[in-house]
Amino acid sequence: MTSRVAVPMLSLLVWIGVLACSDGLMPTDSAEASLAASGRAAFGFNGDASGFPTGAVRLTGGGSYNPTTASNTVPGETSVVSSGGFDCSETVAQGPLAGCQAGEGVRWDTAQLLGSTTFKCTGADAAKVATTSSRTAVLLADFYRAGDGIDESFTAQMIVSESDLAPEIPGIQTLWVQGVGCGLANGHFNGKS
Repeated sequence: MTSRVAVPMLSLLVWIGVLACSDGLMPTDSAEASLAASGRAAFGFNGDASGFPTGAVRLTGGGSYNPTTASNTVPGETSVVSSGGFDCSETVAQGPLAGCQAGEGVRWDTAQLLGSTTFKCTGADAAKVATTSSRTAVLLADFYRAGDGIDESFTAQMIVSESDLAPEIPGIQTLWVQGVGCGLANGHFNGKS
């Protein structure tokens, strides 16, 4: 008698849990439509950045954010969830990642969605401005090395964009890391234009 009641009850509890944790979308619904309706943008990427006198980094990751919440007041309340993997492919000797040795690095996560930032790709080029939009994410990010546990090793700004951040520089620059430089991020943005 107990087993006949337990199985349907267990099934009911599983479905209640699934529904409570879902975002209300059916698997056949368009995720893009849901993002657009909520005002959120989503992105995913992998790429390399370099250009300053020393250092290069590899990054991968993604997430979602609401561009209208971006703020240059740090700390500030912004709506962003993004993270990924990171490593210094060449030792960095300047900027916020100074001291990151070749082969070091594990992951990054976002501390805040910034409204905009000024950046340079080589340190010698003219300063440019990037602004957060549904196709460009300007982030304040924490970077972690193995051995530092949950304590961030470095904090630096980064930009991931769908379009070229520095058309005057040869190649396509869609990724920037403060104090390291620019590079190409193979990525995709999904949100309102």
